[in-house]
Amino acid sequence: MTEGPIFSKLFVFSVPVILTGVLQLLYNAADMIVVGQFAEQGSLAAVGATGALIALITNVLMGIGVGASVIVGRNLGRRDEAGAARASAGALIISLVGGVLLGVLGFCFARPMLELMDTPADVIDRSVSYMKIFFLGLPANAFYNFGSACIRAVGDTKRPLLFLFFSGLFNVALNLVTVLGFNMGVSGVAIATVVSQIISAVLTLIYFIRVNSPIKLTGEALKVTLGDFALITKIGLPAGIQGSFFSISNVLIQSSVNSFGSIVMDGNTAASSIENFVYIVMNSIAQATLAFVSQNHGALKFDRIKKIVYESLLFVLGAGVLLGGFAFVFKTELLGFYTHDPDVISHGIDRMTIICTTYFLCGMMDVMSSALRGLGRSATAMIVSLVGSCLLRIVWIYTIFKEVGTIQSLYISYPISWLLTVLVHCVFFFFAFRKEEKLAAERVRGRLAESGC
Repeated sequence: MTEGPIFSKLFVFSVPVILTGVLQLLYNAADMIVVGQFAEQGSLAAVGATGALIALITNVLMGIGVGASVIVGRNLGRRDEAGAARASAGALIISLVGGVLLGVLGFCFARPMLELMDTPADVIDRSVSYMKIFFLGLPANAFYNFGSACIRAVGDTKRPLLFLFFSGLFNVALNLVTVLGFNMGVSGVAIATVVSQIISAVLTLIYFIRVNSPIKLTGEALKVTLGDFALITKIGLPAGIQGSFFSISNVLIQSSVNSFGSIVMDGNTAASSIENFVYIVMNSIAQATLAFVSQNHGALKFDRIKKIVYESLLFVLGAGVLLGGFAFVFKTELLGFYTHDPDVISHGIDRMTIICTTYFLCGMMDVMSSALRGLGRSATAMIVSLVGSCLLRIVWIYTIFKEVGTIQSLYISYPISWLLTVLVHCVFFFFAFRKEEKLAAERVRGRLAESGC
């Protein structure tokens, strides 16, 4: 990551990450297609109603995984393999402990939280069942995601893809068995998801134990210090808090969608599932940006960091326009995979018309946020995102949407918040980059002075 051409390496790094995300979404989409086509009416809405709440609880944990990948990448850039191994071991420990604690929280408060969101009475029982089963598997889910983040920080993006491929195939097969064979509906889909997550976690553990890698799980690597945990948390916690606040705004948006009834919820859920395929490509480019900036920051190659950010922005802009445009053009056909109900399809089109045509702004926002985190400015990225996106959406819901009252006036809050946030991120990145470059130059001069050069 610290030598040679940038764009080609960004592309090669991103493709397996993209394929991993697309596979994950295909399996999630398979869940929704199965319940939308074969389970009772409202099952699609029941699954969709849980998404924002699940993200609200899990994003703090997943953000800390981002912190671990930054520390692993920075240590590798400094050629400190022992530090990278301790960081990855610390991440795995946090994933298990945090997964258990947050899993218990989600399990116990599933129904009260769904009630606060005004989830319709005809779907809430199925939503509660889905959430409780999902949170039973949260430790395994967290272990795979933390482990994959550390593996990608080393530059290996293929193994997480293979792990997901095998576990996902099992997920699809079990979906069909539980829903079609045993008529378990939403609960059957949740059970299949948890089982597949356990399989991916076991494969990840085997990697850390057996594969010869700088982050191999050894007795020495497990000697994680409080300082290691503190550093991971310092970088990762702001990312997690940012994700959770995003989820709070999304919970409020989902609550507003819920107020339109289960048919609109069905359309919103199907459209969101399709849009996620565009998002995962853009987010994979942002993950590549994070890894590349982290390693080059550790190697003090600031000219290269500028090129990485510039080429990442061009990459994500092209991907967002191309894929978002494709989803918009074929929106009716894509929604038809999820449902044959013309009313549901119509409501899905309402969302996709606004989101798909502007989604590239979200990708640019994620790239700039990742660039700031790669420089170690995770708190800055968090504050900008909270004010620029989350707070603005919340204000929008209680002002513009409350006044206008249409579903379109709710969806338009997304592109407006993305645009404002990416602009502010660019300003803060400029100043953070200048400061980090100056500090690095001072450190180099200090070392030269100490050596007598």
